Amino acid sequence: MSERLALLEESGVVAGVRGRLAGQADAGLGPVEIGRALAAQGRLLGSDGVLAAAPAVTAHVRGLGALQPLVDDPSVTDILVNGPLKIWVDRGQGLERIQARFSSEEEVRRLAQRLISLGGRRIDDARPCADVQLRGCRVHAVLPPVASRGTLISVRVARPRRTSLESFLGEGVQDEYARHVLEAVVRRRRNFLVSGGTGSGKTTLLGHLLGLVPEDERILLVEDAAELDPRHPHAVSLQSREANTEGEGELSVAELVRQALRMRPDRLVVGECRGAEVRELLTAMNTGHQGSGGTLHANSADAVPARLAALGALAGMDVSTTALYAASALDAVIHVRRDRGSRRIEQIGVFEASPDESGQPRMRVVPALVFHGGAWSAREGMERLEALCGF
Repeated sequence: MSERLALLEESGVVAGVRGRLAGQADAGLGPVEIGRALAAQGRLLGSDGVLAAAPAVTAHVRGLGALQPLVDDPSVTDILVNGPLKIWVDRGQGLERIQARFSSEEEVRRLAQRLISLGGRRIDDARPCADVQLRGCRVHAVLPPVASRGTLISVRVARPRRTSLESFLGEGVQDEYARHVLEAVVRRRRNFLVSGGTGSGKTTLLGHLLGLVPEDERILLVEDAAELDPRHPHAVSLQSREANTEGEGELSVAELVRQALRMRPDRLVVGECRGAEVRELLTAMNTGHQGSGGTLHANSADAVPARLAALGALAGMDVSTTALYAASALDAVIHVRRDRGSRRIEQIGVFEASPDESGQPRMRVVPALVFHGGAWSAREGMERLEALCGF
């Protein structure tokens, strides 16, 4: 993508600058410091050459290299690199391909390896997939031959909050009522899950809901990647960690949930339930930690019970046990949908466990408030939802 940067890399200038600045905090790596480090390389760059090279080297040392200009674009939320010739971005209206490209597959691979190493992990032929958090970005990379058409890099850029709870609803009278329902779910300490597909806004919506928690309550956030940033004065975050190259040091989300229970949480929140940690979360909800919640990948609110059953199986629980745990622990599901760039709460439902034909408990989400065709409508679970809200 940058011929100048490629030449500087090949000549060893970038490596020299990086070595000279090693150990310095990011706050101390400004244009002046990088300019001095460039000049100290003893290469015949000249003052004009130093000025011209400084931005590219700064991006390489401090940021995401050739991708940094895209990260600096405030409208970009996702960057997808599919090999050297195909780069896509999302500016809030869906994916679009841009003209920028890398000079070679080797350049993409080097960038992937550098970004992952900056995050304290490694990626190579023995471990071809990895993800890290880097200065407000979540970076995931896959190397060939697993990525059969070239190195893949996926960047999710965390942007300052530009949305509000209202952006998931609307401005009508019915939307105002739905907002009151959500506020009551949170403030009356009901346990809930926010469900939705990838990129639907689950984490963003959960952050807005946690902002409604009274300020004298302590929120413990447990995440695989630290993305939640609620507007709350007492929210504490724990992030999982993979094992090192020797296979030691792993801290799973499930283990962090157990640790969080010893930290006097008023509310326990798992950023995304995707594994055996669902058992610990449901157990916590069933043992007095009211007002807790998290997010869950699901294509519809109706699909949430099946997802919970699958996650429960990973924790060694059978379907009946998971159904009983979930039905006694969870009160509400808030399902959000993304359609052509817009995000909208599609349904608020309540949990219920009823016996199936064989007498075994069956878990389901009963729709209460459903947004369809531009309007909200009350469904069979509305009476119970209003009872949960104290209406």
